[in-house]
Amino acid sequence: MRGNRRKEKFPLKGRVVFFATGNIHKFHEAASILTGLDIAVGMLRMKDTEIQSDSLMEIAQTSVRDVFKRCSLPVIVEDAGLLIDALKGFPGPYAAYAYKTIGNKGLLKLMENVKNRKAQFQSAIAYCDSQAEAPIVFKGEANGEITVAERSGSGKSGFGFDPIFQPDGSAKTFAEMTLEEKNGFSHRAKAVRKFAEWYKKLQ
Repeated sequence: MRGNRRKEKFPLKGRVVFFATGNIHKFHEAASILTGLDIAVGMLRMKDTEIQSDSLMEIAQTSVRDVFKRCSLPVIVEDAGLLIDALKGFPGPYAAYAYKTIGNKGLLKLMENVKNRKAQFQSAIAYCDSQAEAPIVFKGEANGEITVAERSGSGKSGFGFDPIFQPDGSAKTFAEMTLEEKNGFSHRAKAVRKFAEWYKKLQ
């Protein structure tokens, strides 16, 4: 967690936050954790300004500043990346673009005959409100490996590169897991829990 010091007073009452995202899957994953911790969460379908950067934290901070300027609500924004060892960290913070352009099949093609399949999903959740001197960022990581083929099974929580990412400690890919199972391993869930722990102390 990184961020500047906040002002002494925090005028918000109750536990509520808004998640700015156009991805309903991300929202459901975060909401299932936050509501379980007595934090109400609403979804804001607002297109944010996403800069081109190698830093997930910088992207999330810039995005949440932009959203807050337009909504003036306590808001979080998340940016995630997939880093593959054998591809020198590609696609990294450009995972969403890579998925749109080459998809799972394209990424698996790049990994053909590659023995080192280690990879890491990273999440950066940035929070901003009227009292924050600067957005505060919470990070989460999930280590695992890229599978040799897509595996979705009967899981309903997977999207993006989830069918080809198997986290350490599990025999399933993210896409084969239930929402509850995925939240036990995922980078996003870890970042959300860090945010929730911090946020509840402010109420």
